[in-house]
Amino acid sequence: MEYCLGSASDLLEVHKKPLQEVEIAAITDGALQGLAYLHSHYKIHRDIKAGNILLTELGQVKLADFGSASIASPANSFVGTPYWMAPEVILAMDDGQYDGKVDVWSLGITCIELAERKPPLFNMNAMSALYHIAQNDSPTLQSNVWTDSFRRFVDYCLQKIPQERPSSSELLRHEFVRCERPSRVLVDLIQRTKDAVRELDNLQSRKMNKILFQEVYNGPLNESQEDEEDSEHGTNLTRKMDSLGSNHSIPSMSISTGSQSSSVNSVQEVMEESSSELLLMHDHESSINSTSSVVIKKDHVFIRDEVGHGERRPELRPTHSVQNQALHYRNREPFATIKSASLVTRQIHEHEQENELREQMSGYKRMRRQHQKQLIALENKLKAEMDEHRLKLQKEVETHANNSSIELEKLAKKQVAVIEKEAKTAAADEKKFQQQILAQQKRDLTNFLESQKKQYKICKEKIKEEMNEDHSTPKKEKQERISKHKENLQHTQAEEEAHLLSQQRLYYDKNCRFFKRKTMIRRHELEQQNIREVSAFSLCPPPPPPKTTFEGAILSRFG
Repeated sequence: MEYCLGSASDLLEVHKKPLQEVEIAAITDGALQGLAYLHSHYKIHRDIKAGNILLTELGQVKLADFGSASIASPANSFVGTPYWMAPEVILAMDDGQYDGKVDVWSLGITCIELAERKPPLFNMNAMSALYHIAQNDSPTLQSNVWTDSFRRFVDYCLQKIPQERPSSSELLRHEFVRCERPSRVLVDLIQRTKDAVRELDNLQSRKMNKILFQEVYNGPLNESQEDEEDSEHGTNLTRKMDSLGSNHSIPSMSISTGSQSSSVNSVQEVMEESSSELLLMHDHESSINSTSSVVIKKDHVFIRDEVGHGERRPELRPTHSVQNQALHYRNREPFATIKSASLVTRQIHEHEQENELREQMSGYKRMRRQHQKQLIALENKLKAEMDEHRLKLQKEVETHANNSSIELEKLAKKQVAVIEKEAKTAAADEKKFQQQILAQQKRDLTNFLESQKKQYKICKEKIKEEMNEDHSTPKKEKQERISKHKENLQHTQAEEEAHLLSQQRLYYDKNCRFFKRKTMIRRHELEQQNIREVSAFSLCPPPPPPKTTFEGAILSRFG
């Protein structure tokens, strides 16, 4: 694997000030070429930031850290670093997909990071920043020192709607990227960074030499002397590096679905870093500018001047803590880098802590695996017992169901016989009841007809007597009157007979319906009683289960 000197965030940390616009344009151009290649193969990086943009000795820009990359586009997982994350990636937790344009958003945030030393919303915690990115407007460059083309480029990258945001290949044709700039702009930047790191190492080496000489001859330095020495060398270094602020590194946080990890340095780590910088010592010959060198060997210290004559002066050894710091600094191998010694030392310390945490996590995982094996064995055993108990219960249920079906068949046959018997009895009673009504109505009709005949004879005799008494009326007229009275009387009797028959018919229908109603009510009550008997039989509890049940086994085992 190719070795790179460091990342773009290392440049910010060494120089303590934003990069120049031509330097940002050169870094952005190289990053866009890498993104265009990735997106042409339908890959998404998903973690573009200054810490993942590396620089080589020749000034080439490389994209690194593909641990969060997606091998398919579009994607829908919630992955990335919060402050550099695009809005559609944040909203992908609910629903939706995104493509390679999320890397364009992250590149725009990276440009702001290189121009302002930190990304937008960096003073917030991660969750608040995610909410603000998804809900608020896109960030912009705050300072007025930047050109309009750079501002338009950042605004173009940070379009809130993904469809309006350009692709990486389109950004390669932007005026900010295509503007004229020196071909060695990145090489010069790397060289200046190396010089600044070398100057910082020399300063730390002189501080360490001062501490060692003072402890050898006059004992440990007091606090006033150390402050004076720091102010003397710090002024010269500050003038060369043009520092703009304190040593503050931008942490990165990588979030996957449902989990997040942060490398934000605490105040204690910053204090440890500042204290370790005062005790580091550089072992390279070019970094020692004094006329004599110090060689620590066993329990003695040798001081050699330029002529080469040496005088052995046995003195007390330096303190153990100072020697450990010096040895730790010497362990740094002399490879080319743009990282300061303090940063390398801090990264080594963090790596050791990560190894310890990784070992603890490995032990925890082993315990989890053993526990899972025990749980699986117990589950299998309990499952076997449960299956055995289930078979017993199934047999008992089948036996009970067979017995119940037999009893239900007997009960159903008995109920059918009772219902048929009741139906026959009801039909016979209904027929008998109808015959009684018809016989009574027949007798009433016979009596009515006899009474009509008697009344007809009486009326006929009465009319004849009246006609015989009337001698003035002709005989023919008398006969006509008598025949007319007969017709009227017969018509009246016929109407009375019809009225009687209709009354009898209504009486017959009414009593038949009443009798049928009582019969149906009795039958309904009988059916309801049969249903209650069947329900009571069906709801009878099954025979009690055996005393050794699955629940009893569990309680006896774990109770």
